[in-house]
Amino acid sequence: MQMNFHRKLPIPKDVKAEFPLTDRMEQVKNQRDEAIKAVFEGRSDKFLLIIGPCSADHSEPVLEYISRLRRIEDQVSDKIIIIPRVYTNKPRTTGQGYKGMLHQPDPESQPDMYKGIVAIRQLHLAALRDYDFSCADEMLYPENHRYLSDLLAYVAVGARSVENQQHRLTASGLGIPVGMKNPTGGDLSVMMNSIVAAQSSHTFIYRGWEVTSEGNSHAHAILRGYIDFAGRNTSNYHYEDLLRVKELYAKANVANPSVIVDTNHNNSGKQYLEQIRIAKDIVHSRNENPDIKGLVKGLMIESYLEDGAQSVGEHTFGKSITDPCLGWEKTERLILDIADKL
Repeated sequence: MQMNFHRKLPIPKDVKAEFPLTDRMEQVKNQRDEAIKAVFEGRSDKFLLIIGPCSADHSEPVLEYISRLRRIEDQVSDKIIIIPRVYTNKPRTTGQGYKGMLHQPDPESQPDMYKGIVAIRQLHLAALRDYDFSCADEMLYPENHRYLSDLLAYVAVGARSVENQQHRLTASGLGIPVGMKNPTGGDLSVMMNSIVAAQSSHTFIYRGWEVTSEGNSHAHAILRGYIDFAGRNTSNYHYEDLLRVKELYAKANVANPSVIVDTNHNNSGKQYLEQIRIAKDIVHSRNENPDIKGLVKGLMIESYLEDGAQSVGEHTFGKSITDPCLGWEKTERLILDIADKL
């Protein structure tokens, strides 16, 4: 065998016992869970903003960013629910490069998975304890979800994972909304099949157990654009794209048909400043058509303290070390503009 086994990692139950939630934190999370589910079920007309860095690299700037989100949500909470995007593991197309805080709690040090597990739990705990935010993370590794399952408000399944059986089956057993991204090639039928699978009950193996899931009625679509046959970035957030997804939902006959639009990635051609225009365009489409308003529940936006991106080893506080992000000044203005237009 070509793997070296270094050490046995603690099971999620033990990590949760060592780093627990207080009763107050559980109450805040439960209240937020109910408010977010009400949006997907159409019982609330609030708009979701899943917003934050491309990847969480250091706890200090992420928590500073979250503190600013807390201040601005207090201004827009009558219309918007903010879910901080705290992505602690980063998918890599070729497997190379920084894989996120789970792997490297210090991006300039060697991987340490135990320290990473502790670091990501402590970061999500701090967001909930200090700022009353349960956050979003990407379910890159389904078996690791249990380390954060009592903390998260939202989970995304990425474009490279959405066809994977274990991701779909695990999503079917989660008690929070799970967004299924369209694959990088853009085939919406793949995304819809993943939603059907996630909304269905299954029996499968999870963390060495035979488990049965009930199905997740809040599994839904995330549109993130795609790469066409010629290798070109192609968007799928436009008015006609959204109506097409509504038609697909009608044929799929699933619960709570919903869309979150990712304003970056292939939708923006990875031009991060385009997120501002795209976000406003989607809000305009919702205002023009009640069917689209009922379908599009929110946006996913990549944003941090500073505009752009930097390389690992550079030390600008709050500047992304993965994909470029909107800086705070532009982010604050965009959130207020969205609230005004809703």
